[in-house]
Amino acid sequence: MVVGYKLRENTAMPGFFASRSRSSAQEVIDLIKMRYVDEVGLDSLQDKAIQNLLHNLDPHSVYIPASDLSTVNDELRGNFSGIGVEFQMYYDTVHVLTVLPGGPSDKAGIKVGDKIIKVNDTIPIAGNKIKTDHVRKLLRGDEGSAVKVTVLRKQQQIPITITRGTIPVPSVDASYKINDNTGFIHINRFSETTYREFMMSLEKLQAKKIGKLILDLRGNGGGLLSQAVNIADEFLDENKMIVYTEGAKVPKTEYRCKRDGLFEKGEVVLLIDESSASASEVLAGALQDWDRATIVGRRSFGKGLVQEQFSLSDGSALRLTVARYYTPLGRNIQKNYKGGYEKYQEEVTTRFQNGEVLKGDTTKKTGHAFKTPTGRLVYGGGGITPDVYVPFDTASMGKETIKLFMKGTLTNFVYTYYIQHEPELAKYKSATELGAFFKPGNTEWDALVNFAAKDTINLNNISQKDKADIVRRLPALLARQKWRYEGYYELLNKTDPFVQKALEIVK
Repeated sequence: MVVGYKLRENTAMPGFFASRSRSSAQEVIDLIKMRYVDEVGLDSLQDKAIQNLLHNLDPHSVYIPASDLSTVNDELRGNFSGIGVEFQMYYDTVHVLTVLPGGPSDKAGIKVGDKIIKVNDTIPIAGNKIKTDHVRKLLRGDEGSAVKVTVLRKQQQIPITITRGTIPVPSVDASYKINDNTGFIHINRFSETTYREFMMSLEKLQAKKIGKLILDLRGNGGGLLSQAVNIADEFLDENKMIVYTEGAKVPKTEYRCKRDGLFEKGEVVLLIDESSASASEVLAGALQDWDRATIVGRRSFGKGLVQEQFSLSDGSALRLTVARYYTPLGRNIQKNYKGGYEKYQEEVTTRFQNGEVLKGDTTKKTGHAFKTPTGRLVYGGGGITPDVYVPFDTASMGKETIKLFMKGTLTNFVYTYYIQHEPELAKYKSATELGAFFKPGNTEWDALVNFAAKDTINLNNISQKDKADIVRRLPALLARQKWRYEGYYELLNKTDPFVQKALEIVK
């Protein structure tokens, strides 16, 4: 024992048997915990400290607290465990907007228009300013578990027990034949199920003899790189490069085509805007670099950083930027973030202020120029610049019109109108039929004006352009209420300037 003890003294590495020394950051946290003048929520303090640290690295490295991790991961999985309803907080009450056909709530008897006023008998969720996220957490839970809700239907309280199940979250939210030989697909995110959903949609469209495709990635903030790569493979042939990633601690990784694609020959138009980011830009960049698609819209967001998720010991997670991604020609389309986190977050807003989204000739061609196989010039360093520009439709909205959209008043009006006129609207068997025969007029407009007034929004003096735009949207919003986003896009696309420009190109 003596020999062993002496041997340890002479050979052990410092700190190997003793506890490791604490970092200065940990010492500060401990001192705050033990000696600070007021009570402090240390979990919140640590979360903020970590986020501030990451913001000094880059804008996309992010810390995810354990309490939020499940919800964040659900978005990438493409499903979650819940009751299968879409709801809206309206006048401090949870209103059921849609019920998933064949889902848990549908089987239990929940109907569109029901007001959920209690959860598990003891938790009132009406009239107490409860937040939407809190309602969502109450209704979600383990698959197979039961939740009891009390709904108000025609002034009668009805208790209903719902067995939670797996609820799909579609990432392809619209897919239909837009004219005799052209299909339309809208992808809202890249989750684990996106490639499978896309293939099912494309196969159905090809069965209807389409030869051209409009692929809409507007509003798609990205997601899983692998899904964008798989979809790109369906448009590109041979062993073409789709994207590669590289970082200081991560070796170069190439993603190439691996199989014959389902749509290697047909004409493709891809729609993007300033909210198309990350995996959306991977797909757009690959098709643009290989001259495989015409990119229509406005300059994309400009996110060319790759994150890897690491699990932490307390159940939280860190999504850390580990590499940059590059298009086949070598473009890194990550926009500059050296001005700091706040300036980076405001960059898209700046485009509206400096006129970039209003006129195509103000679009900045930043970064080095690259030449495609057909000799076109494309640029890196600040998003994907479209081949055909579609400006933001201004003669900007007035303040009251903006409030109508931002406060959710228009959505609430459409829901209320749908509930009040459900028997009349039931005669329309498709979105196309509704669009053809339902023509909003003075009666609907007056009803909206009165409804908005209760929300302190005055629509009496808005411009004729704003009024026409709102009225134009009403049939599409009603179609969304009944046929989800498939019906919504089917009607809205009839006048959407992006889609109309795309249809001109594929003629």
